[in-house]
Amino acid sequence: MRVTRPRTLVAGVGNVLLGDDGFGVEVARVLAASALPEGVRVADFGIRGLHLAYELLDGGYDTTILVDATARGERAGTVSLIEAAAGAAATADAHGMTPDQVLGWVRAMGGDPGHVLVVGCEPLATEEGWGLSEPVARAVPQAVALVRRLVGAGGPG
Repeated sequence: MRVTRPRTLVAGVGNVLLGDDGFGVEVARVLAASALPEGVRVADFGIRGLHLAYELLDGGYDTTILVDATARGERAGTVSLIEAAAGAAATADAHGMTPDQVLGWVRAMGGDPGHVLVVGCEPLATEEGWGLSEPVARAVPQAVALVRRLVGAGGPG
């Protein structure tokens, strides 16, 4: 008898044209190139919040791990593991859905994103510009290792 493993979505979100806001996209890129357990899907959703919402509605995931730049008043480059809030706005705007709005919309549509975690990194700069700042770039391997532990992959990428 084959035991079905829990299904996990690792979603990199953010805007690569706004400096450190591209953190989640970069972590997803690195993770997608590494070996992960069966049942783990890694995707770069960038600023496509509506696509993420539809993925969560259709995917049947037990766990959703959002990877994003998260301003929490910490030192730039600080990686945090955050439990996502259960309640969030249920508005849908295809051009500007934040992760909280995505989760709220999914729940309002009768979907269940599963257990939701956020692997966040304190940004240094989110103004127009390409590439991560030095402290945020140094945090990428730490975030990758954290996600790998969360999905049961252990070890480095």
